[in-house]
Amino acid sequence: MRPGVDVIRSRMNPRVRRWLRFVREARARRNEARALIEGPHLVGAYLDTGGVPEALIVSESGAAKREIAQLIHRAGAVATMLANPVFRELADTEAPQGIAAEIVIPAERVSLGDSPGCVLLDGIQDAGNVGTIFRSAAAFGVRDVLVSPGCADPWSPKVLRAAMGAHFSLRIAVSRSPLADLERFHGTVACTVPRGGVPIGEADLKERILWIFGAEGRGIRRELAMRADTRVTIPMPGAAESLNVAAAAAICFYEKNRQGDAPAS
Repeated sequence: MRPGVDVIRSRMNPRVRRWLRFVREARARRNEARALIEGPHLVGAYLDTGGVPEALIVSESGAAKREIAQLIHRAGAVATMLANPVFRELADTEAPQGIAAEIVIPAERVSLGDSPGCVLLDGIQDAGNVGTIFRSAAAFGVRDVLVSPGCADPWSPKVLRAAMGAHFSLRIAVSRSPLADLERFHGTVACTVPRGGVPIGEADLKERILWIFGAEGRGIRRELAMRADTRVTIPMPGAAESLNVAAAAAICFYEKNRQGDAPAS
């Protein structure tokens, strides 16, 4: 389906200004429960899960690309076309890929009482780490994600880009009271510690797990770490003192998944 022929050429256009707020302001995303996703991969992943965009946005150059034309056809929508310089204002990348979509941020719907597996992110401000943890969680079957108020906004462009579409298979919520949320989880609460914990390969991770991960440097808040039923350490024979939090999370998710798939002895 060919996009509409009218081309918006001013960044002062009311629709463009609204979309810019979704790119730049967490408050605007929260207030309207809307976010902007950019690039064929994210738009395609959203459509794959049955998502219906509120609006499709293409650049003049992007509209001529076959991949983007196919996405517009799949969405069954008429796209809004922006002049290339205006589209670049919306794109959070140095090389815009020519398509974006306004989407509804799903209502928070984490149910800790029956969650098959969960992760709580405590004060992780690096958007790349938050998005990468989302991606690993989705890959290893962790369904629910709780994000503390001190974390990077889960629907920011950088988190969305790092997660590579994982948002659309996760249930994501802001944890306004992490300690109370831990109490509501019916399973084992686990966290990682640099030393002194059970080596992760020896820890019993066969039950439902809620993992807590904290910011690098500060780590997990003491009151949350004290609530953990299991503390695990990832053995590191090399020279590095610690792992990036996203790398540590991926190892934990993998080991939990491996133990769950192992035959009973």
